[in-house]
Amino acid sequence: MANFQTVAKTSDVAPGKLIKVAGDVVIANVDGEFFAFSCRCPHDNGPLDKGSLSGDIVMCPLHFAQFNVRTGEPLKGGVTKDSVPTYELRLEGDEIQISKG
Repeated sequence: MANFQTVAKTSDVAPGKLIKVAGDVVIANVDGEFFAFSCRCPHDNGPLDKGSLSGDIVMCPLHFAQFNVRTGEPLKGGVTKDSVPTYELRLEGDEIQISKG
């Protein structure tokens, strides 16, 4: 059974924005859908919470690696073939909850 913890409120993450929560997790709001993934780019440990979000693609600010926030998969032709870890997320009312286990 997953162990969920509240990390933010839906109002904390505007559409098209990212926020860092729980130390090393980023929450992305893609048109009202929320996704959770690791803060660290697998290529060179870049801070994905400081990257840019375009649709469901986050771009690392260091070497411009791009990842799908829904799946963690890197875009083809980028600097890495490694995926970003993603986390199970659920909404309880206006609370965003994640499970890292």
